[in-house]
Amino acid sequence: MNKGRVAAWAASLAVATMTSLSSCDHKELCFDHNAHAPRYQLHVSANYQQEWEVGKDGSTHWIDFPTWLESYGMQYDDLRPLIPAGLRMHDFPKEGQSDMINMAAMGETVGLRPGEHQLLFYNNDTEYIVFDEMYSYASAKATTRTRTRSTYLGNPFNSQTGAKENTVNMPDMLYGNYNKSYTSERTSEPTLMEVTMHPLVFKYLVRYEFSKGLEYVKLTRGALSGMAASVYLNSGYTSKEAATLLYECTMEPWGVQAIITSFGVPDYPNGFYSPTRAPHSNALNLEVRLKNGIIKNFNFDVTEQINNQPQGGVIVVSGIEISDEDGKQGSSGFDVGVEGWGEFEDVIIPLK
Repeated sequence: MNKGRVAAWAASLAVATMTSLSSCDHKELCFDHNAHAPRYQLHVSANYQQEWEVGKDGSTHWIDFPTWLESYGMQYDDLRPLIPAGLRMHDFPKEGQSDMINMAAMGETVGLRPGEHQLLFYNNDTEYIVFDEMYSYASAKATTRTRTRSTYLGNPFNSQTGAKENTVNMPDMLYGNYNKSYTSERTSEPTLMEVTMHPLVFKYLVRYEFSKGLEYVKLTRGALSGMAASVYLNSGYTSKEAATLLYECTMEPWGVQAIITSFGVPDYPNGFYSPTRAPHSNALNLEVRLKNGIIKNFNFDVTEQINNQPQGGVIVVSGIEISDEDGKQGSSGFDVGVEGWGEFEDVIIPLK
């Protein structure tokens, strides 16, 4: 092969190699361009307000109580709710059907259709919460399951209407927030939306303090009337309808204790008291089954305590007595067992 042909062959090879490399570079640039191409994406970054009680002024009143451990046998922080297992964004677009998007509890990047949206955020790991009227951003609310108890006779202090409230199960923990108006636009990077998830369910630490006869008690359970039946997800405002919460209690050396979860009082905005609320009554019930099989009921008007603590707090009633006559009636040293106490079981109505 002469020198001219060798030079021509080398030149052709160099051109081919450069073309190949240029082609590879071009493909890489295309991939990079694809990754940063404008799209309709939203990055939700969630944090959680882990409060179990909120006072009338929006503050946590009981956190400053100096002797929590000595008075209640637990730390204040022991009642704080946990971060949930997951988060849901319920999307109500101006055009098209609504959509539910589940994501990690702390949020993630999600796609949205272009245009205007109304967004509801709430945790998706609830067991007893029932989401109702979810076809509309304005009507969407959370309520809970019906629960019945044959021996509960209602609020004896309610002279307003005399109507008997629905009895319900306690709600489990619910956080929520909303965005009334969000416009999804095409951007090269996901739009950041920081969402603070506020508590929509609160806790009441209830203490039934006995002064006599606790040793005769075998089983206990309670009820709290006049509490909100539901809460609107677009505002945190509770419904005007009231319901009675049914719950189990635990025995303590000083009496009986319960930790109640609730949406709070009816017709109440999340954080500030409403002066337009209708008069209402709150009754605290304690039902005990003695070891000899006798059932006794105690009722307490706790309206003032609830008025002062519309969204969680501490409720205390004291001076409860079981007389020796009741405690020893028909007793021959025989302790009635739990079996056969069918009438002491609540009935939870299943969802349809």
